[in-house]
Amino acid sequence: MAEFDLTTRMGQYLDRHLVFPLLEFLSVKELYDEKEMLKGKLDLLSNTNMVDFAMDVHKTLYPDQEVPGGFIQKRTNVVGQLKSLQAETDMITKIFEDLEVMRQMQSSRDGRQLSDYLFKEHGFKAEMVDTLYNYAKFQYECGNYSAAAEFLYFVRILLPPNDRNYLNALWGKLASEILMQNWETALEDLNRLKEVIEANTFGSALLSLQQRTWLIHWSLFVFFNHPKGRDLIIDMFLYSQLYLNAIQTMCPHILRYLTTAVITNKSRRRAVLKDLVKVIQQESYTYKDPITEFVECLYVHFDFDGAQKKLRECESVLVNDFFLVACLDDFIENARLLIFETFCRIHECISITMLAEKLNMTSEDAERWIVNLIRNARLDAKIDSKLGHVVMGTQAVSPYQQVIEKTKNLAFRSQVLAMNIEKKLNAKSNEVPQWGAQE
Repeated sequence: MAEFDLTTRMGQYLDRHLVFPLLEFLSVKELYDEKEMLKGKLDLLSNTNMVDFAMDVHKTLYPDQEVPGGFIQKRTNVVGQLKSLQAETDMITKIFEDLEVMRQMQSSRDGRQLSDYLFKEHGFKAEMVDTLYNYAKFQYECGNYSAAAEFLYFVRILLPPNDRNYLNALWGKLASEILMQNWETALEDLNRLKEVIEANTFGSALLSLQQRTWLIHWSLFVFFNHPKGRDLIIDMFLYSQLYLNAIQTMCPHILRYLTTAVITNKSRRRAVLKDLVKVIQQESYTYKDPITEFVECLYVHFDFDGAQKKLRECESVLVNDFFLVACLDDFIENARLLIFETFCRIHECISITMLAEKLNMTSEDAERWIVNLIRNARLDAKIDSKLGHVVMGTQAVSPYQQVIEKTKNLAFRSQVLAMNIEKKLNAKSNEVPQWGAQE
């Protein structure tokens, strides 16, 4: 299913270090020729300081060749630069190891106040922050994400928001936390970066749009690994107009991930499906894949055969998508439930055999699945085992019953109104009426 692979599109908006996990995943799935994958990795590594990794990839790709001398020379240069930067930052790191400094950093909310304290008490200089930033960036390029995150934390606190390195430090910190899989911290960094981008300090609407597009793609790592991610992806991608506009303008392929988040979100699915369907319809001419088409078949065309066909394709798409592979079972279960619920709205008696076909299941599995739904009180229905039918329990309310219910409601409201009027009259019977005193 390489035709539905989005790695090439996604890679345009990701840091090269964030692309490596996607390439490793594709190698395992064997969607592409392994030699081509190794060449892609080698090309990505050429602009990083991960020389040992690049040498290993080269040996795998060309087992009968010697490692080029350029790699060895680059490794020597990287080690030399690392030692030089370590020497420059030794004094700075010793300052940050001081217990009082650590206490000040934890308690201080104002970067300027902290800077003043460091300047006054520890002889800290402004250029030290730039040194620290360069060291953190170098560590990141070497693949030492833990050290990069630690130093970028200090840089973020000490730099003013208008500094040229401030935004880069936020992006670097987020990437480091993602690559270390620290999802709670990554979410905090994501929200912090989102606030800065929404403050629109870039002076250009196009640049702001670009920043939001990057954030959308980077956020997928966090949202599909954080427990609250599926709620957060709906809030950000569907109900934040700025980000929805960015998706529609720059990256409609993100609708695959939004749609999956909605379908697998049991608590909010009913409330947001209508809005999702509207967006999918609007963007269907720019982007389609089996996941968005499944929703379109079911809620726009009411094409159950089409939805069944697309559900089979969805399984192949999900299993080969880096972000969605963990959602596979959840998605299939909930998608089947959506087909079933929609089908039940227009039928009172349903053949289990026919339903099994619609759900892409065997008759036995379909019957077992329906029994579980009834048992868990998610379905008001009975199974007629002799005829092999599901008989729905919900009946349309007759017009007479509707009139009775409305009349009951009106009678109750009239009674309450009469009681309130009587209370007001009794309260004012002994008072002298005044103009405008009564409401």
